[in-house]
Amino acid sequence: MPQDDDALDSLVRKRIRALRVAQGWSLEELATRANVSQSTLSRIENGQRRLALDQLVTLARALDTSLDQLVENASDDVVSNPAIDRARGQMRWPIKAEPGMTVVRQRMTNPPPDQSARMRAHPGREWLVVLSGTAVLLLGNRRLRIETNQAAEFPTMLPHAIGAEGGPCEILGIFDRDARRGHQRGDDTGNAQP
Repeated sequence: MPQDDDALDSLVRKRIRALRVAQGWSLEELATRANVSQSTLSRIENGQRRLALDQLVTLARALDTSLDQLVENASDDVVSNPAIDRARGQMRWPIKAEPGMTVVRQRMTNPPPDQSARMRAHPGREWLVVLSGTAVLLLGNRRLRIETNQAAEFPTMLPHAIGAEGGPCEILGIFDRDARRGHQRGDDTGNAQP
């Protein structure tokens, strides 16, 4: 159990930093917005200071997200295969639907950025299915290949990037309203944005 706590602790610290960087804020700017010292914020991000609930609430507000999304545990169920209904000739992928969802079809030609490059994080959830080709999803420290007819669902609070592998790929993406707003801020990868 302590290993799970350490993993979540590390994930929360990465999310705080990734959200700060995605906003284009310096340590000083986020520290001011959260009413904490710059050195305290630096120690929180690099693991030299204990995470306190009151500070997490304040940081979540300053980062324009919820405490729930900031501390959400990463799911191992990222990639899924479709349920095939041969009688009706349909493929279905279960998703967690909610009001305000946006569906986008997009063609990608560029590979994902190198994992050492800045990946984006923002509030929300995304779901995508690869319609053709192969997509590569960088999710935190993981590199996931998503083949034609496979789907992935993930919280966008994890630093992420997506691109094509071995040629163009086409995806159908579904974004909740928070994820959609995160993508409207621009794209660093050169791939089409929903």
